[in-house]
Amino acid sequence: MMDAAPPERAVTTLDVFLAFLRQGLTAFGGPMAHLGYFRREFVEKRGWLSEAAYADLLALCHFLPGPASSQMGMAIGLRQAGLGGALAAFAGFTLPAAVLMLAFAACAPAISAQFGAAWIHGLKVAVAAVVLQAVVQMARTLAVGPVRAGMAIGSAAGLILVQGPVAQVAALAAGGLFGMALLRGEAPEAAPDAVGGMIDTQSAIVALGLFALLLVGLPLAANLLQNPGLGLASVFYRTGSLVFGGGHVVLPLLEREIVERRWLDRETFLAGYGVVQALPGPLFSFAAYVGARQSYGPGGLTGGLIALFAIYLPSLLLVTGVLPFWDRLKREGWARGLMAGVCATVVGLLAAALWDPVIVTTVRVPADWALIAAAFVFLQVAKLPPWLVVIGFAVATGLLL
Repeated sequence: MMDAAPPERAVTTLDVFLAFLRQGLTAFGGPMAHLGYFRREFVEKRGWLSEAAYADLLALCHFLPGPASSQMGMAIGLRQAGLGGALAAFAGFTLPAAVLMLAFAACAPAISAQFGAAWIHGLKVAVAAVVLQAVVQMARTLAVGPVRAGMAIGSAAGLILVQGPVAQVAALAAGGLFGMALLRGEAPEAAPDAVGGMIDTQSAIVALGLFALLLVGLPLAANLLQNPGLGLASVFYRTGSLVFGGGHVVLPLLEREIVERRWLDRETFLAGYGVVQALPGPLFSFAAYVGARQSYGPGGLTGGLIALFAIYLPSLLLVTGVLPFWDRLKREGWARGLMAGVCATVVGLLAAALWDPVIVTTVRVPADWALIAAAFVFLQVAKLPPWLVVIGFAVATGLLL
């Protein structure tokens, strides 16, 4: 008689952390590439999820605001090891890029003194090309058809004319309302496997309540107490709650919040956004750099950590809160229409940011248009990885100019 096979070992929080730390050290290429790496690692190699369950979690992460790849990591960690697993996935995936961005925040003044402003110009040229590529790719999937294309163009035009955080929130809200009215017939996501059950309904409701309470309460508490740390947390928490469409959309939302408050100048802001393109892991680690360099309240390590945790906290609360209700919600026509409208508006939001601040602050002479076009060709046609284009243009302009 053959011995029975030993039971499969349960996945621990440490297993989740180490698996995602590996991704944080090696996953170059932005959110869409990260999702491909996750599928290969956790579906094909480790067998933590089936193809159907992975597709369903992917649909959820595209439905929610926030960084899709980081939310996907949290959802996988939550499924495998509960709330501790979600936190371990976040820590492992984010830690390498966050540490590097904090180090860059500390070293940037010395680098500028050594190499001058030319290398920053190269970073800004690469940022322009990266954002242009993101607009093109997002438009192909999120702004298809006359209704969604019209919503994207309209939101871009409106946000170029009327700028600021309030205008951006109003545009997203209008996009959601138009989507509910005009796009209710969007086909539902195919989702053969249910993915609920790893967290109870009561805990989910508590998470959603805490998400709403912080969204409203943080700015009120910051104003009432005049506490710089709460003010910083409020800005980044609100940004993390409103980012639809992936990491690139954090650029326009944070730029309006940070630069217009004079917490950071545009040159410093865009230099950091260029550097984060050259790193593995999530683009939202850019928050650590902004928090560390800003001139309002806590700076350095404290400011970087406040900004980093505040921008990711909405994602953790939303993934935890929505997952038990996801099977029912994704079949509602109004929910699909709302998200289709918001996503189309996001394309316009990013296009407006491409013009101002990216193009407006980058193009100083006609030759800059040629540099941006060349960087875009390297990305879109030659298919070079963003990190290589960013480093190449920063070094080239630093040496030549």
